Amino acid sequence: MATTEQILNALKAVQDPDLKRDIVSLGFVKDVTVTGGRVAFTIELTTPACPVRDLMRDEARAAVAKLSGVSQVEVAMTSQVRTSIPTQSAGGLIPTIKNVVPIASGKGGVGKSTVSANLALALAKSGARVGLMDADVYGPSIPTLLGMTSQPEVDEKNRLTPVEQEGLKVISMGFFMKPEEAVVWRGPMLHKTVQQFLGGVEWGELDYLLCDLPPGTGDVQLSLCQSIPITGAVIVSTPQDVALNVAQKAIAMFKKLNAPILGIIENMSAYVCPHCGKRDEIFGTGGARKVAERLNIPFLGEIPLSTPIRVASDAGKPIVLTDPDSAAAKAFVAAAEALAAQASIRAMSQEQVKVTF
Repeated sequence: MATTEQILNALKAVQDPDLKRDIVSLGFVKDVTVTGGRVAFTIELTTPACPVRDLMRDEARAAVAKLSGVSQVEVAMTSQVRTSIPTQSAGGLIPTIKNVVPIASGKGGVGKSTVSANLALALAKSGARVGLMDADVYGPSIPTLLGMTSQPEVDEKNRLTPVEQEGLKVISMGFFMKPEEAVVWRGPMLHKTVQQFLGGVEWGELDYLLCDLPPGTGDVQLSLCQSIPITGAVIVSTPQDVALNVAQKAIAMFKKLNAPILGIIENMSAYVCPHCGKRDEIFGTGGARKVAERLNIPFLGEIPLSTPIRVASDAGKPIVLTDPDSAAAKAFVAAAEALAAQASIRAMSQEQVKVTF
């Protein structure tokens, strides 16, 4: 009969490819039990959206199955999202939120809100607790993209209750505006709105709060980064040079604010004809990947230019829900998994710093 020590030694051969360490030293292996030839244990990952979840499970099962006396291996996969946010430095605004991820762009028209909505839903579908804060005060489109018509209620603590759909909690200025109305505010009002959306909303326990920012490098971005510590920003850009040039300004802004960059997503990467399969790079392709490599920033993925994405968004039914097996939906899921992986890397690196010092 195999011993617990032998099992743990065998599992040291299984590496987390993102964290570059074995799952035993990372503390992922839990509840090892041995009953005759049957071995059971749990692997607790840092996110339910882990892109290599199945690979690690299969490698762990195979490593233990090689031990003498083992006839059956049962592996349970769970997750516990780590936080990179010190709650004591968040001003009391978000004590129950583990990771805050702004979704930003240098310019408008790159599909940032569509990307934000689909990333948030992809994370929620994986089992994570997710909120989406529509901080694009001047042009709030998240309620339209998600087909939400309800308004947030006010609870007994005079806090807003986010509108919930498909396990995703959402707050947006769009809930409080008529379609024909325009927001004409200066910086102080924008700052107050950001503060209200953070501390005045009953978010509950969240693994990830994604913040759909307005385009550019203005007051909302400044208020968010100065109000709370963020896990890291995600930059959305199309492949064309003009968009990438402006996207680099957004990256420079976050660096000035000492805010990390989790990665870049290239949206509208290429169009694939559904009839003949021909690939047409309307805005070019690969530009965001090249920028990411040059700036040493993770590249999180490519989202195709797709008519079904536009149709689903206009209908208020994002494609990750309506057509999860499509290439477009799979691209959003892959980008969400890459985002979650980068958030985990940042959180685990901070935990190592805490242990070291």
